[in-house]
Amino acid sequence: MPPTTPLTVAWISDFPIEWLPDIPEPLRQLPRQHPATWEMVLLAEFERNPALQIHVIILRKNISRGFSFQRHGVTFHLLKYLGGTRGPTLFWLDTLLIRRALRRIKPDIVHAWGSERGAGLVATRLGYPSLVTMQGLFTWFAELFATSAHDKLIAWGERHCLSRARNVSTESKFAVAYLQTRYPRLAIHQIEHAPNWVFHKVQRQPATAPLRFLTYGTLGYAKGTDLLLLALNELVSEFSFEAVIIGKPNDRFLAPFKTRLSPELWRRLTFKSNLQPAEIADELSKATIFLFPTRADTSPNAVKEAVVAGVPVVGSKVGGIPDYVIPGENGLLFASGDEAEFVAMIRAAAAHPLFSHGNVTPSSLAKHREYLSPVRMAQLFLSAYQDVTTR
Repeated sequence: MPPTTPLTVAWISDFPIEWLPDIPEPLRQLPRQHPATWEMVLLAEFERNPALQIHVIILRKNISRGFSFQRHGVTFHLLKYLGGTRGPTLFWLDTLLIRRALRRIKPDIVHAWGSERGAGLVATRLGYPSLVTMQGLFTWFAELFATSAHDKLIAWGERHCLSRARNVSTESKFAVAYLQTRYPRLAIHQIEHAPNWVFHKVQRQPATAPLRFLTYGTLGYAKGTDLLLLALNELVSEFSFEAVIIGKPNDRFLAPFKTRLSPELWRRLTFKSNLQPAEIADELSKATIFLFPTRADTSPNAVKEAVVAGVPVVGSKVGGIPDYVIPGENGLLFASGDEAEFVAMIRAAAAHPLFSHGNVTPSSLAKHREYLSPVRMAQLFLSAYQDVTTR
């Protein structure tokens, strides 16, 4: 039997409200943060759902005052804080501000999005039934390579959050196994974060002469940008291609490669940034092959978007990527960090009867579009909410 009253759910999130098209005037000048597209996708599925009453709590420093407003049946609560006070207080400032808001909302369940900005840690302090969604695994990242002081703080908060939490959601099979091994008392819900519908509906017109490679994400060592550039530099004399790299500019990281890479490769590279989902979907429609040489990723949304768009992927065999890329069907995999094998897989994809034409098997495309659909994501999160509250 469906519930007679809606379930009141409070999200604790750095929700990217500045990316929404129809927000109050005071918010339209906010600097754009990470778009967190999976949160926007889920919210779009939950809007006006009679079984749910969603409240989104967002902390921002670039506003004159805190205020609330409604949009499409969802209530947004903007809480003002003083910059530089969140991490240094170990997110106790967040805890106090959010606790005050929750006393007004009276939620049945608190849904904390991630450990990156303290949401999960705060949720475990509040005393409400809660679900913590792991957006990354910073303790795992710290095991693989050196991290910054900021990332060490995030990893500390993540460990404390997971040692106190009772219910979490995560995406890939890898992430489920990682958490089960280290935190056996957790109730874990495996829920994939789905790409925006715009990626499911991409009309493919892949370039083939020359081949068009595409990648996007944060430029840097963790995402394997160095491997990408070095691999393409090795292939530049073998066949004709162009490459589009979408990501926030990182001149400091790229500077050493200015003289290390051939002038011909630089002529073939195009850098773009601050693209909306529809613009990224347009790039995917033209791409022949998607390249993703990350060194560590639990469930990269970029790979999922390429997969549901029908673009073959050459990606590293790490984290959740093998859940989405099936060798020979919709791409090829290589050992994380192995530049020589990455070069070999790009070369193999460029000669593959399907991938060289920008195609994947129809069965793999249909399978992944169903597995990574927003509808399925919403159904699983609603089921998780009901499970947590009935526990």
